[in-house]
Amino acid sequence: MLATSAPGTETRIQKKIMSSMNLANCSLLNPLRPFMRPLALAALGIVSTVVAVPSDGAEPADESADQSVVFEENFENGIERWEVLDPKTWKLSKRDGSMTLEITARSSEYKPPHRSPLHIALIKDLTLESFEMTFKVKSTKDTGNHRDCCVFFNYSDNQHFYYAHLGARPDPNSGQIMVVNEAARKNLTENKNETPWDSQWHQVKVVRDAASGKIEIYFDDMSKPHMSVTDKTFTKGRIGIGSFDDLNAFDEIVIRKR
Repeated sequence: MLATSAPGTETRIQKKIMSSMNLANCSLLNPLRPFMRPLALAALGIVSTVVAVPSDGAEPADESADQSVVFEENFENGIERWEVLDPKTWKLSKRDGSMTLEITARSSEYKPPHRSPLHIALIKDLTLESFEMTFKVKSTKDTGNHRDCCVFFNYSDNQHFYYAHLGARPDPNSGQIMVVNEAARKNLTENKNETPWDSQWHQVKVVRDAASGKIEIYFDDMSKPHMSVTDKTFTKGRIGIGSFDDLNAFDEIVIRKR
């Protein structure tokens, strides 16, 4: 890491060293002054720029690292950090040269107590209030109007959580931000935006601010929410990925604490 002196410091140092060298008063060097002065100033520029090295000899810290990142997953090392509610319908697979976590069947042996998604994979040992989550997802089967992927958050148990349903065609049961609260899932939004699924990878972002209640879901366009709502039913819980009953592959998951 390079550390430079504050503005004005170089001028003061230059004057002191120039004075000590008596370049201005030395008659023998007067003819050389036009040439000596730039050389002296160049030397001063080098002296005023130093490398800061920790006293213990360790490498300087990387200040560009995002200290808010609390979880990253690319599935190259398996799924030990995940709790999958029906392991028989999920598998690790390689797609486009990268390992992914993939849903392999529409039906599931997991039977929720109330009507809600069948395919849920939750991150172990991570409970957050406010966060930002990004991930890549590919829909691997066209199932029509309700072709979807889901993202779960503020999850306490299978009767208390939010999820975003990114359904192809929105209706009260598709393409909405949902809440499950000891009853069948209920839409919190009246979203009209379609989710343009195809066979390509797509980028999803979830922003949750528990203090204000803000929930924002982005799909490909990270500058404008695909759907959003304000709700404070739940303010803390686990985070996960999945689908209501469709087939998806997931990769490059990053979660930042807010």
